[in-house]
Amino acid sequence: MPTPSSRYLRTAFVVGLFVILCIGGFMYKHISELSETSQEVEDNYELRSELELLISNLKDAEIGQRGYLLTSDSLFLNPYQESLNKIQNNLIALDTLIISKGGQVEKLKMLKVDIAKRFENFDKSFSLTNEDNNILTQELLFSLHEGEIRMDRIREDIIEMLRLEQSLLTEHQKINDKKIGLTPLFFYGLLIVTLVILLLAYLKMTSDLKALKESNTELDVFEKLTKQSEIVSDSSTWVWYIEENEFEFSDNLYRLVGEKPQSFEPTLENFYKYVHEEDLDNLGQQVNTMMREEELPFTNFRVVHKDGTIRHLKAFSKLVDDAQGVKTMLGVTVDATNEVENYRIIEQRNQELERTNKELSAFNYVASHDLQEPLRKIQTFLSRLESKEKDHISESGKDYIQRMKSASARMRMLIEDLLQYSRTNTSEKEYIKTNMNMLLEDAQAELFDSIEEKQAKIICDELPTMEVISFQIQQLFINLISNSLKYSKQDVPPIIEITHEEVRSKDIDQINKSLYKFHHKITFKDNGIGFEQVYADKIFLLFNRLHGKSEYSGTGIGLAICKKIVENHKGIIIADGKPNVGATFTIYLPFLK
Repeated sequence: MPTPSSRYLRTAFVVGLFVILCIGGFMYKHISELSETSQEVEDNYELRSELELLISNLKDAEIGQRGYLLTSDSLFLNPYQESLNKIQNNLIALDTLIISKGGQVEKLKMLKVDIAKRFENFDKSFSLTNEDNNILTQELLFSLHEGEIRMDRIREDIIEMLRLEQSLLTEHQKINDKKIGLTPLFFYGLLIVTLVILLLAYLKMTSDLKALKESNTELDVFEKLTKQSEIVSDSSTWVWYIEENEFEFSDNLYRLVGEKPQSFEPTLENFYKYVHEEDLDNLGQQVNTMMREEELPFTNFRVVHKDGTIRHLKAFSKLVDDAQGVKTMLGVTVDATNEVENYRIIEQRNQELERTNKELSAFNYVASHDLQEPLRKIQTFLSRLESKEKDHISESGKDYIQRMKSASARMRMLIEDLLQYSRTNTSEKEYIKTNMNMLLEDAQAELFDSIEEKQAKIICDELPTMEVISFQIQQLFINLISNSLKYSKQDVPPIIEITHEEVRSKDIDQINKSLYKFHHKITFKDNGIGFEQVYADKIFLLFNRLHGKSEYSGTGIGLAICKKIVENHKGIIIADGKPNVGATFTIYLPFLK
């Protein structure tokens, strides 16, 4: 497709050529008109000359007539006869000169008639003279007088024609002078237009040359950057000119096979020499498919350097048609060795992770069965010992039994919390649209005894329907309510407020970089013992406790489970607390609106 610059130059050239042709046409027409005007002026002068010759020849004929009348010498008839022939030639010339002049044509006819009558008068006078050469008869005098009148009329005709010709000559001279005066203007205008076109062409060519120079500089810089980027990224480019069936390799493609740039001719046969023998057939089939279907999908193969180093390469290409319809295949070849190695490392780590998951599953089985079974026996034997041998046990023995019962109870609680945490990590994450109010009611029902015992009051907003992992969200609600009940003030009924609102992510500092535009904000606020704000992040750590075992029961796992559940839902949980005022847990869960 032609560029705007080339279109502009073509348009300027066509317009300039058209202007020059138009000016040339105008000049040709002007010069033709000027030539016609000059010819008319020349004809005018010639006509005047012929008329003057005509009157002169008539005078010569008249002189010959008078000489003959006076002397009767026939020698005077020779100039008369010559004048007659000259007058005939003058009339023929006048016919040619005034053929297109309507006014002069009529006058010429009258002139011819008068001249003819004048010559009739000449002949009549000659005949009268022959009768009597010595006496001027009355009839001869009358004839001479008539001839003089005819001569006057001829002079008047010629004077009238000369006057008319003079007016035509004056008019033609004015037109000729005007056209002669315009001629320099036409030439000057042509020169100015030509100079303007040349100047515009020069400015455009200068601008294009400057742009071309800048483009060449940019291309040179781009070429250098491309070569450097190929080296840095371990990539290369190649071109297949389909019609010529020729290849062109970039410098870095030679480096990828362990050779110096342009060290061998860029052909498939030469490149195949470096391909691993196990991958040669497959690569050849892919290339043949490329040549047949003019497309090369991602193809992986290995190359062997001269020093024995094996590198993994990956190639692909795309067909490109230029403005002239010439097909060219543009290809990229990348060193994928690191990618392959990283994939192997990931595979190894996945295998290790699978083994770890199996071990964790085994631990869950042990924790849920093998560990709890002896714990249940210990608790059973302690109960039997306390009930059957209580009369034989000393006070210190009874104290030991109570401590053992308390330790076994904590052990059972710890095992159950660990199982709950492991299930949070490994359970299937199936998101289902769920009524959050039902999950909250189920959580309160689960904690009914503790709520009744503490005489707690739970105030809750209407919660929306959300896509969540149902049992995890229910466990989240159980843990947060249980945490507020556990750390309530002595002899003060707990009040737990649960609120909800939809917020824009950009308006909240903690989530303003989230990929989601909206979040559900769910807040759990209580009036318990609270905590120092410096511990706001530590309370979510596994096995972390802010209070001693003798003050408050617990394993330090409950809030860690809450954090894990919120993270499973791509949200965050934030804790705020003030000692003896209460604690607030804010949950942000993303959603699409």
